[in-house]
Amino acid sequence: MPNHKSCLKRMRTSEKSRVRNRAYRSQLRSLIKDVRTETNKEEAQKKLQAAIVVLDRAAGRYLLHPKNVDRTKSRLAHHVNKLS
Repeated sequence: MPNHKSCLKRMRTSEKSRVRNRAYRSQLRSLIKDVRTETNKEEAQKKLQAAIVVLDRAAGRYLLHPKNVDRTKSRLAHHVNKLS
């Protein structure tokens, strides 16, 4: 257990952030998986747009590194463009 009052507060806030980030990251992975498994190009483009919005938000909150987000968006777009 922490010895300082501020450390106790930090433990509580860190736990809240951890739970929130875990849920957000899970949602993000699901969206990426949906784009990758889609076979219809039009549907894949719609799902890609939704995924890009969430990826950009994750980069803004520094949940993921911005360059990681850029690379993921690029790879998803390349995947969707290859669909026929």
